[in-house]
Amino acid sequence: MNYDFSNYKFDFVKHRKKYFLVSAVLIIAGIISLLTIGLNLGVDFKSGTRVQVQIGKTFNESEVQQTVEQAGLKPGSVTTAGDKKDMAVIQFAEPIHKDEFAKLTKAMQMKYGKDVSLQESTVNPIISQELARSALYSVLLASIGIVIYITIRFEFRFALSSIIALLHNVFLVITLFSLFQIEVELTFIAAILTIVGYSIHDNIIIFDRIRDNLKHAKLKTVQDVEDVVNYSIGQTLARSINTVLTVVICALALYIFGGESIRHFTLALIIGLIFGAYSSIFIASQIWVSWREHDLKKKKMALANNEA
Repeated sequence: MNYDFSNYKFDFVKHRKKYFLVSAVLIIAGIISLLTIGLNLGVDFKSGTRVQVQIGKTFNESEVQQTVEQAGLKPGSVTTAGDKKDMAVIQFAEPIHKDEFAKLTKAMQMKYGKDVSLQESTVNPIISQELARSALYSVLLASIGIVIYITIRFEFRFALSSIIALLHNVFLVITLFSLFQIEVELTFIAAILTIVGYSIHDNIIIFDRIRDNLKHAKLKTVQDVEDVVNYSIGQTLARSINTVLTVVICALALYIFGGESIRHFTLALIIGLIFGAYSSIFIASQIWVSWREHDLKKKKMALANNEA
């Protein structure tokens, strides 16, 4: 029994070249940004020391910098943090020693009072390089596992389309962090791996619907393939949007009310979830359509040549 898949109102597939163009522009912008600006790597990924100073009241960054210099240290940067803007984050390019930290604590307490508390985190070059390597391996292993799983459950074309869309999502998150120079910390990797999971979940929902609908379709023309995909996306659209909105709302609540330590994690998660929902509908499925149509055209040409 063959179903009629041509009656879905919105044509997602028709505009796929526009979606590819938008993504290409964003990716090019990301490449330029990474080559020129780079990422604002936190102390987790480069050697040095980060000191969080809980001052307890608003302050002037230049005054904090002067206080650090008076303690005999050279800060790389001083930024304001905290919900009440009462915390100073001091970055040092080189690890500082215990006696230097003691001098800094004394200088800060003399300037802002004895209630001031300091928290230090130091990473040496070997550990920072190992963390960066481990982060890359984590993403690569996750990608390989996804390809194997989707190939077994669906087909290789679905798997490759998912990975391309997945890398697209991850790269766009990295692009925005580079463009706006948001600090990349260890929690950023946790956010990336979470994004990978949700993105694949969205892709599988749509691909599962496409696979089921293909059982009831007779693919004779390119239009037949497009009709099946449009119909499948239409069937899963409400579910995909509702799932992403639910998680985004939770992530927004964490971003607004959560602590400073998870702020960059939740921001990366929000951006990644939005791009993930976009790519599952407008990138992953459209790549599969283009690939399937290419195969269909090759098959027709081969048949025509055989008949000739």
